[in-house]
Amino acid sequence: MDGLKKILGIVWILLALVVGYFGITEMGIPKLSSGKQEDLVFGIIILFILMPIISGGLAVFGYYALSGDYSKDKM
Repeated sequence: MDGLKKILGIVWILLALVVGYFGITEMGIPKLSSGKQEDLVFGIIILFILMPIISGGLAVFGYYALSGDYSKDKM
């Protein structure tokens, strides 16, 4: 079971990278460069508030799973 947790830790870290890339290239930067005020506000919210929370949370969760903090030996 600990091996599965380590593999899923890698999956979470890779998912954090994919979500970060998608959020910046598909949702953040195009909204900032569209020229509309409502798109500019949405792009700022995506880039500076949501992306660090989402990507950072997934990456930290994956790191803890990869390092074995969720194993039964640690409890």
